[in-house]
Amino acid sequence: MSQRIARFFVLRALSLVRPREKIMRKSALARPQQMKRAAIYARFSTDLQDERSIEDQVSLCKKYAERKMLHVVAVFHDRARSGGSILGRDGLLVLMDKARERAFEVIVVEALDRLPRDMEDLAGIHKRLSFLGIEIRAVHEGVVNTVLIGLRGLVGQLYREDTAHKVRRGQAGRVGKGLSAGGLTYGYVPAPCDPGRRMIVEAEAGILRRIFRDYVDGRTPRDIAHDLNAERITPPRGRAWKASTINGNMRRGNGILNNELYVGRLVWNKVRMVKNPDTGKRISRPNAEKDWQATDIPDSAIVSRDLFEAAQKRKKARSVTHPSQ
Repeated sequence: MSQRIARFFVLRALSLVRPREKIMRKSALARPQQMKRAAIYARFSTDLQDERSIEDQVSLCKKYAERKMLHVVAVFHDRARSGGSILGRDGLLVLMDKARERAFEVIVVEALDRLPRDMEDLAGIHKRLSFLGIEIRAVHEGVVNTVLIGLRGLVGQLYREDTAHKVRRGQAGRVGKGLSAGGLTYGYVPAPCDPGRRMIVEAEAGILRRIFRDYVDGRTPRDIAHDLNAERITPPRGRAWKASTINGNMRRGNGILNNELYVGRLVWNKVRMVKNPDTGKRISRPNAEKDWQATDIPDSAIVSRDLFEAAQKRKKARSVTHPSQ
C-alpha cells in the first residue's frame, strides 16, 4: 500500500514538472523573436590608443544588451578614426546603411562620444535614426533623446576645440625651446634619446647646399630638379624632385629655398590646418606674419646666412616676372 502511495506522489510530481519544462522551453525559443534586435558600434581614435579598446567596448555593450533584453544581431566598429567627422569611418557608414534596411531597432554604444563629436553630424545621425524608428542607447547615459544629443554634441565639440588649443600650446612651448613641433624636414633626423632634437644628415645637407648654390648661380628650380632626378637622388617625398619642392611658396614659407631652419632659425605657425566639412580633408591656410613664432638654433644650420640671403634676393627679383618669361 505504501508503495502505491509513493508511486502516486512521484507521478503527480512529474506531471507538474514536465508541463513547466515545456513552457520554459517554449519561452526560451520565443525570446529572441520577442526581444528587440540591436547593433553595437565601437570606435577608438588614434593608432596611439590600445586596440583592445574596441573589444572592451563591445563586451561592455553586450552585457548592457543582455541586461536590457536586447538581441545583438550585428557589431560595427572603426579603428583609429577621429570622432571629428563621419567621413572615412566605414563602420559607421555601413551601420547607417543597415539601419535604412531596418536590420535592427536599437543601436548600443558605450557613450555618445563614440559616435561623432561634431554637433552637426551627431544631430544628423539622431534625426535620421529617429525617422527610421531606431533608438540610440548609451551604456553610460541610457536611452538617447534630443536634449541629450544637444548637450553631448556641445560638450564633444568643445572638447575637440579645447584639445586642439592645448596641442598648439604644447607645440608653441616646444618651438620656444628649439625643439621640433612635429614632422620631418629634409636634411635632418630625430636625435636618438633626445626627443625633439634634430641631427643633420650630411649626405642630404650636401644636396641642400648644392641646391642653394645652383639657384644663386642662375639655375632655375626646374633645371635643378631635372638634374637631381637624372642622378637618381632620393627626393624628400614622392618619387621625383619637383620645381615646387625647391621653390615653394614665399607666402606660406614652404619649399627648400624658403626654409629658414637651414640657416639655424626655426619658424613655426606660418600656416594652420583646417578640415573641409564637405570632404573631411585637412587643408593649410597661411597665418599673418605677426602670428609666427621664431627661435634661433644655430647648431641646426646647414647653409650660410650669406648664401641663404642671396637666394632670397634672387627669388624676390624673379617674383616680379611671369614664369613664362
